[in-house]
Amino acid sequence: MIKSKWSILTGACAIALGTMWAVPASAQEAVKAKAPMYSYVSNWQIPRAHWAEMKTPAAEKEMMDKAVADGRLVGYGSDQNMIHTPDGWTHDDWFSSMSQGGLYSVLKQLYTSSTSTTPVLESATKHWDLALMSRYYGWTSGSYKDGFVSVSEYKLKKNAPEDALNSISSEVVAPLLEKMLADGTIVEYEIDTMAVHTEAPGTFMIVTVSKNAAALDKMDDAIRAAIKANPIEGIAFDALTDSSAHRDEIGLGDGVFK
Repeated sequence: MIKSKWSILTGACAIALGTMWAVPASAQEAVKAKAPMYSYVSNWQIPRAHWAEMKTPAAEKEMMDKAVADGRLVGYGSDQNMIHTPDGWTHDDWFSSMSQGGLYSVLKQLYTSSTSTTPVLESATKHWDLALMSRYYGWTSGSYKDGFVSVSEYKLKKNAPEDALNSISSEVVAPLLEKMLADGTIVEYEIDTMAVHTEAPGTFMIVTVSKNAAALDKMDDAIRAAIKANPIEGIAFDALTDSSAHRDEIGLGDGVFK
């Protein structure tokens, strides 16, 4: 979604600036990288006849609440996909921690519990996991229900510099998302990379959660306004990323953040 708005100035302009790999100084105040946050995402492809059964077991919710209370986790939740593809996910579960130790201790606990082998999960036709890391993120403490979860996946160009993602995040994406978080347009965001490379290096994802559908339009308006105010940012984003690898997802989710 964000990419589609930041791509309004492509073509001749992007070609002319094809050798410009450093993101220019922004009119927005840069956001500094934070301590790493690690996330585990478990993706499932569930037959439609079983969708109504995809609910978090009470025992698992209790386990997650305890992990948040004792500091091993900072958040957890689940999502259902709204835009389906032939081979894609229909549902996911996720949780986040400020340490790999916290993340994997909860994962181990989950694997040894009875909730990891429920009948609805055994009906899945596909299943895969992601281990992610973010240095740019933010959230509003509390819970949300039926929030709109937007995930935009990109891949850096092979000749992008090592600090390309840091520049994109710090100078272009995070400042805008921090403003949206402050004014209540979104309740959470993160810019994720692979902590365990189950996908090709250079892949990153921009994730946002908003409480209602109207906020999606507000986000689009804010992105357009940012590009209009400083169009060079959109050109720089395009110069650093491979547009052929871009994919979007929209889901509905419930979640809790400490």
